Amino acid sequence: MFTGIIEEVGTIKSIQISGNSAILTIHAKKVLENTKLGDSIAVNGVCLTATKIGSDYFAADVMAETVRRSSLGTLEKGSVVNLERAMAADGRFGGHIVSGHVDAMGTIEKIAPEDNAVWYTISADKKTLHYIVEKGSITIDGISLTVAYVDDTCFQVSIIPHTREQTNLPMKKVGHKVNLECDIIGKYVEKLMMPMEEEKESKITEDFLKKYGF
Repeated sequence: MFTGIIEEVGTIKSIQISGNSAILTIHAKKVLENTKLGDSIAVNGVCLTATKIGSDYFAADVMAETVRRSSLGTLEKGSVVNLERAMAADGRFGGHIVSGHVDAMGTIEKIAPEDNAVWYTISADKKTLHYIVEKGSITIDGISLTVAYVDDTCFQVSIIPHTREQTNLPMKKVGHKVNLECDIIGKYVEKLMMPMEEEKESKITEDFLKKYGF
């Protein structure tokens, strides 16, 4: 589990493509502290497993499904990515519950400064927007943010200077794809509230009831 509080901005050192999958090698420093092989690191909001660790880098496999469902497939050597280690059991919960499982990709439609903040307007499909709630939480490229506005075509977030300085947001331009993960709580609540599948046809018939004296 992650919190959406970015620890470090890393750089893609290399990408090895094999069919529809890939191996990413990422230059990093802070997220390598106390990290072991097999540990989870979120890369632009995508939970990946560290399969190789060096003094200033780690490598991770990216399967075809992850390439299809996220923007990792658009990365190239030199790309800047947001990094966060999985939350420690005794860690501070600074953001919100983030699984690292991307729901969909969004597209940056507009970037507009306002005083000390910057507004980002991001379009997404209706299925994804269904789970985005005004004043609720959204994860954009691994960053825990508060939704300021949402309609049936897009949503908006307002970014403070500190968030921009600590993430890869300044590198993003209109038209760029970003990874979106909706608040996991809403998805589970909706699933649990859905009616169960219709029960199979009952074996209790009129003849059955007569047979047993009803």
